[in-house]
Amino acid sequence: MFIIKAIEFLGSAIKHPAEEIGRILLLLHSTLKWIIKPPFEIRNTFKQMLEIGVNSLPVVLITAVFTGMVLALQSYTGFKRFGAESLVGSVVALSMTRELGPVLTALIVAGRAGAAMAAELGTMRVTEQIDALETLATNPVKYLIVPRFTSGLIMLPSLAAVADIIGIIGGYFVTVMVFGASPTQYMKMTWDYLEMQDIYNGLIKACFFGGALSLISCYKGFYTRGGAEGVGRATTGAVVLSSMTILISDYFLSAWLFE
Repeated sequence: MFIIKAIEFLGSAIKHPAEEIGRILLLLHSTLKWIIKPPFEIRNTFKQMLEIGVNSLPVVLITAVFTGMVLALQSYTGFKRFGAESLVGSVVALSMTRELGPVLTALIVAGRAGAAMAAELGTMRVTEQIDALETLATNPVKYLIVPRFTSGLIMLPSLAAVADIIGIIGGYFVTVMVFGASPTQYMKMTWDYLEMQDIYNGLIKACFFGGALSLISCYKGFYTRGGAEGVGRATTGAVVLSSMTILISDYFLSAWLFE
């Protein structure tokens, strides 16, 4: 009897996550299928690129510059204990390009643009606008999800590249302007230890994060149920699930790309 109840409990605990993963994978398959079929939603895609990328730029810049500054501050005070202050530039550059730039950018965009995507599509679902698109023979996946997914793939690496540059500049400001280190040495150590592979792999991670958060946010909004309350749950769920996916996948991508 105990074993049967344990199996029932385990089954009920696994059922909902398994259904969620299955629906997300089906939506991904449908999105990839429609992304290569004309007609292409160019205008809608550029609109989403503006929303996801350009409008997220100010908060990404602020986060990146202070991340680079605090990273340089902590590194300099720590390295000073054993006379390795010259390595601060290398630490800031490698940390920003390989890890902090892509991950922090993705988390910020998930909280800002991801929540907006889920709320917008959720509102369209509960007000039956998506049903109206289907009635008008317009595929809602192609019209609504493909432009957002494509924009996420394009704009996240772009934002991450900007975050990398601004973070390194923030580290330069603290190391040179605050602690009085040599600017030539900072830049030399940055370029001596930073390889193009570090930059490319960081941008690959950002591209994956962009696709993941866009797909999850659209999924949560597309399958919203329960009126205004359901829209709120979908928005919260989109941010939480996107953030968890970004952080979990970051480990596996890092183990694969930087082994």
